[in-house]
Amino acid sequence: MNMLRNYWKSFAFAGIIATGAGVGLAAGDNYFEIGKNLEIFNELYKELNIYYVDETNPGELMTVGIDAMLESLDPYTQFIAETDMEDYRFQTTGQYGGIGALIRVKDGGIAVSEPYEGSPALKSGIRAGDAIIEVDGRPVKGLQTEDVSKMLKGQAGTQVKVLTSRNGGVPEMRVIMREEIKIPDVPYKGFVDDAKKVGYLKLNSFTQTAGQDVRNAVKELKEQGAEKMILDLRGNGGGLLREAVNIVNLFVPKGETVVETKGKMADWDKTYKTLSEPFDATMPLVVLTDTGSASASEIVSGALQDLDRAVILGQRTYGKGLVQQTRDLFYNSKLKVTVAKYYIPSGRCIQKLDYAQHDSTGHAVIKADSLVRDFKTKAGRPVIDGRGITPDVLVKEPDMPKIVGGLYLADVFYDFGNKFYWSHDSIEAPEKFRISDELWAEFTAFAKGKKIEYRTESNDELKKLEEAAKKERYYEHAKTAIDALRAELNPDRTEELQRFRTDIEEVLRSEIAGRYYHTTGRAKSVLSTDPLVKRAIEVLNSTDYVGILNGTVKGN
Repeated sequence: MNMLRNYWKSFAFAGIIATGAGVGLAAGDNYFEIGKNLEIFNELYKELNIYYVDETNPGELMTVGIDAMLESLDPYTQFIAETDMEDYRFQTTGQYGGIGALIRVKDGGIAVSEPYEGSPALKSGIRAGDAIIEVDGRPVKGLQTEDVSKMLKGQAGTQVKVLTSRNGGVPEMRVIMREEIKIPDVPYKGFVDDAKKVGYLKLNSFTQTAGQDVRNAVKELKEQGAEKMILDLRGNGGGLLREAVNIVNLFVPKGETVVETKGKMADWDKTYKTLSEPFDATMPLVVLTDTGSASASEIVSGALQDLDRAVILGQRTYGKGLVQQTRDLFYNSKLKVTVAKYYIPSGRCIQKLDYAQHDSTGHAVIKADSLVRDFKTKAGRPVIDGRGITPDVLVKEPDMPKIVGGLYLADVFYDFGNKFYWSHDSIEAPEKFRISDELWAEFTAFAKGKKIEYRTESNDELKKLEEAAKKERYYEHAKTAIDALRAELNPDRTEELQRFRTDIEEVLRSEIAGRYYHTTGRAKSVLSTDPLVKRAIEVLNSTDYVGILNGTVKGN
């Protein structure tokens, strides 16, 4: 115990020397509480491990305690154990050593969802739908994807033996040389208009190469004739702040403030400016966002909006205005901790949830409307804080029909995609491939043989009505009418398949195209019907684009 006290005192003293009088005073104010509670925790941990009736796992017990403590702060402050360091590396670099394939649980075993383009898995002959039976002689049936993923990963240049089976056929042993797999930040780039003047690029992440990858994509599209650009940040949960600054720098002049960070410690008060001349400061640009666009995606879209450099189109973003840094701990572990909030050029912080305040259920509360403040873009357009990035042009994507979710959960798309691929050598180019009436009839017949379960909102509301009627003793009187309404509202699978054929076809087309053309094929198959892409092209090709940016045209 004395060793613990002495260590903590030396640590606190070092903090005073390293961080200055202001921080030292704060540490001194809290020192008694910190020391007291460390002693209590140390005693409790020791007593539990000695006296608890069953055998305890000290490491697991401590991990649960750490996770519970961090959970009381925000979801981004996390303990990273040494065993999880490879996953952390993957998050920041997009790289890992392995065979390059997505896997999933299927019928109690493990199957390949999709091999990456150019991956060792693809080169070895592995395809989507293949069942994995053994890895290095170890059966995988009953294991989780995390377990099998660790077995498949390893140092680049090493071999792994994978026993696979296709469509229930004879198992085949594949000896695969692992490589350094890099998940591309830009999985797809191309043109989305017939005149090939509007370039499009999808940015999935902000790893260490994101800025260079976007630059290369824009450069390539411009060389091929692109005069306008769509940057798709939908579903991009963020990553490295510096890469967000680098991407903004591609489109805005040198010396512009992109983002500022402000934290409890002065060390985290920083201003990030564009350091280079822009790649293209005038090309018309639309940025697509949705509720899954967060963090670094919001820095990019927010800065380009505040500087009136791009039209933001889609749905309001997630609202994460927090910055994390990693701190090294003992035994090769790390702490990822929220150290600051960030502020985009207009001066606003777009953080939506207040993690210092909790409701009665323990969840963080949304910043009150009364606390939301007004700001101005460089051209004087009104914007607000505390609510993520509100698009200049709001486009609501149509809700996915419930039956589509049911087909997903029942693996109908996945299973039919495998069946189709195993019986067809090729298909048309993905942008031209369509679901014929004959193929549609084949799919619907296949779907009818599957157990598809889903609930509609109308059925859920009817159930509430039924329960309320029983509580108020009206049920017997209204039973006939309720039963008749239930019969009308209960989904008829055959009718639902036909009613939502367009929506189902779009997903099916993507699934099949992905079997032959992988990520590129999936993208090409859906972009032609994507409502946000269509609207972005309209904005780029009209006078509304300039009017939205200077505030004379209201986009929404």
